[in-house]
Amino acid sequence: MKSIDMSAKNLAVVLLSGGLDSCVTMAIAREEYNIALLHVGYAQRTQTREYNCFRSIARYYKIPETRTLALELDFLRKIGGSCLTDPNIPVDKDTIHEKIPTSYVPFRNTHLLSIAVSWAEVINANKVYIGAVQQDSPDYPDCRAEYYDAYNKLVEVGTKPSTNIKVITPLLNMSKTEIVKKGLELQAPLQLTWSCYERNDKACGHCQSCLLRLKAFEEAGVKDKIHYAL
Repeated sequence: MKSIDMSAKNLAVVLLSGGLDSCVTMAIAREEYNIALLHVGYAQRTQTREYNCFRSIARYYKIPETRTLALELDFLRKIGGSCLTDPNIPVDKDTIHEKIPTSYVPFRNTHLLSIAVSWAEVINANKVYIGAVQQDSPDYPDCRAEYYDAYNKLVEVGTKPSTNIKVITPLLNMSKTEIVKKGLELQAPLQLTWSCYERNDKACGHCQSCLLRLKAFEEAGVKDKIHYAL
């Protein structure tokens, strides 16, 4: 395993999936912190494209290799229960659910955050940023304010007292349109991000994530520069 550069002060770990929300979250975090980037693939349908986006965004921001970490998990696919990890469950099309959709991966964020907090403790980072969105997204249980309040209590009692790690969710109460506008304001490379739940080559334009993204760019009055199979 590569050695970790722990010389950077005021360090934050950012969970960067390669998606729109995580990219804007990184742009926000880097306003105040030196960044360590964590990408966790979990055998989702678009893992290849998301990983490539993660690498492109890391290069765009010139994050040193010693402060990037990419991991792969396979147990969430074996557990199943989501259209993102089980190819036998179809991706919902042309609808934006108000209830929990099939794209919800059971308890996923808890697994990802546990890895991020572990790494933060090792490299002496005192913040972990995640691009969770509550307001303009499906009602995933692990994208609610009360979930992160509870998680931060767990981090407080489950890590060394000297670490003082806190999970930060800067986008939690923003709409997707507000997120796009914030990304543009911070000159985040939105063209390097991926949101589609189904395809790795061109975004399908019909899954819930694509619909939310397209609507947000339209309302922000800018063209989305990624390619769609429409």
